[in-house]
Parts: sequence; C-alpha cells; structure tokens
Amino acid sequence: MSELTGLLLITVILALLFDFSNGWHDCANAVATVVSTRVLSPLTAVLLAGALNVAGAFFSTAVAKMIGGGIVYPDAITNTVVAGAMGGAILWNLFTLLLGLPTSSSHALIGGLVGSAVAHGGWTVVQFKGLRAILEAMVLSPLFGFGMGFLIMVTVSWVFFRVQRGVATKVFSRLQLLSASFMAFSHGANDAQKVMGVITLALVASGHLTSSEVPTWVIVACALAMGLGTTVGGWRIVRTLGMKIVKLEPVHGFAAETGAASVLLFTAHFGLPVSTTHTITSSILGVGSTRRLSAVRWGLTSKILSAWVFTLPGAGLLGAGVYALLASFT
Repeated sequence: MSELTGLLLITVILALLFDFSNGWHDCANAVATVVSTRVLSPLTAVLLAGALNVAGAFFSTAVAKMIGGGIVYPDAITNTVVAGAMGGAILWNLFTLLLGLPTSSSHALIGGLVGSAVAHGGWTVVQFKGLRAILEAMVLSPLFGFGMGFLIMVTVSWVFFRVQRGVATKVFSRLQLLSASFMAFSHGANDAQKVMGVITLALVASGHLTSSEVPTWVIVACALAMGLGTTVGGWRIVRTLGMKIVKLEPVHGFAAETGAASVLLFTAHFGLPVSTTHTITSSILGVGSTRRLSAVRWGLTSKILSAWVFTLPGAGLLGAGVYALLASFT
C-alpha cells in the first residue's frame, strides 16, 4: 500500500469513522427485530450481526465501484471534497442517532458527497445519469421491501393457518436466527461497500490509484470498521425500529428480515447502493399491514418518512459546510 500522508490520511480516517458510525447507526437494521421478539439477547444479536457484517462486506465490490466513479467525476474531485463529504455524513448520522430516527446512512453519504462536490466545482462535477439511477433505486427499494414483507407474511400466514400458535412461535424463533443472519450479511454487503467506494475515490483523486478497482486493504478496513460499529449498537434506533412502529413476534421478524435482505442482496449484486434502513423499515411496515392498518403506528412512521426526505439535502448542506471549512485551511 502506498504511503498515506496529510489530507489523504485524514480522509481515509474520516471515511472509516463514517463506516463505524454507519454500523453503529444502522445496527438496528440487522438486530432490531430479533431483539424485540426476544429470540436473541441484545449482546448476542450485535456480536452475530457484527461478524456477519464483516463477512457480507466481501460479497461484492459492485456498489463500491458505483460510489467511486458513478456519482461524481473522479478527475474533478480532491481529497478535501471527500473529507467534506465524510464530515457532513458523520454529522447527519450523529444528529439522527440522537433523535432515535432510523434514517439512511446511504442517503447521508451520497448527499454529503454531492454537496461537498458541488461546493468545490459546481453542478458540472455531478454525473446525473449515475445519480438518477441511484435515486430511482433508493425510491423503489422501500416499495419492494414493503411488498416483499407483505407477500412473505401473507404466504406464511396461509401455510401455517392450521398450526397452533405456540408451535408456530417455536418454529419461527429458530427460523428468525437464519433470517436475522441473512439480514446482517446483506447489510454488510450493501453498506460497507459505500465507504470502500469513497476511499477508492480519494485514492484516485490523490493519484494513488488509476482506476476504481477497490484495493484489498480497503475492503478489510471497511469491513472491520463497520462490524465494530455494529457491535456497539445504536440502541435508541433499535427501540424505534423493533418496538415502536409495530408489535413484532418471531414470525413477523422472520418475514420482515427475509423480505428486506432479499431486496438488498439483489441490488448489491447489480451495484445499486440502496438504503438498508429504508428497506428494512418498509418491510416491517409491510408485515405489520397484513394484520390491520391500525397495527402500525403511523404517527411515528410519518416522522421517520419526514426524516428520510430531509436526509439528502440535510447531509448535502452539511457536506458543503464542512468542505468550505476545510478549504479555508488548505
């Protein structure tokens, strides 16, 4: 690995800190349902999720390549831009974590990157074709998450219609161990790659790389940073996602996790950096809606949706602000 010095080193450290905050902030995506249904203890759940996050990070680098070269033009970007993007995304994650809102770290990262890049070189540095594809996927993934959660829950209810409740609960308590593991793996496969792409972008901008191929050391560092963040656990968001939106039982957790994880692995395979948070949240809503619409706490859900809307512009403004601050010192 080439020697990392100065601003590049700071940028890499900020990126890994964001990856840690991503795991911390989005821990709920992997463990909220399995903890709220009491299938696993909180400590066991976060340790399992952290290990599978690390494993999932090695699934593919397609998402990393999209982040590294498909949103902004690499040759128009400096390390100050990347550092500003990371700073803005970290601030947004901390802000929403304190509020206990399950917002998207993916949106925060992309918003911060676009905001910092535009502050540096104007809108001409943005690749609107790639950005449009990402935004379309981010809008569609919650819809597919809702639909998959709803469909799986309806199918399970039909198949197990005549099974005694106690027997079904025991079966799905065991099956939820598999679905929670599937969800944690897919979370790592999707979210850890985004920071790999950012670090690769910084390495290209500084002349250390000539292509968007992700170095092995970057994959390992991002996998470990995200896994460690997940083991810390953002418990306010875990309570919101697992206990406050809809009352969950093991069968609901199984359906929600399986539906969301299926969507996430599909999009990761095609290099689309969708929101893990939005997908699992909408899948939980889909599962809850099969019982009755009143089973979902729509008042809280509307607050979460509002936070989703403001994440891209909010992180973008923070990214631009951090870039301006860093640029004044460089």
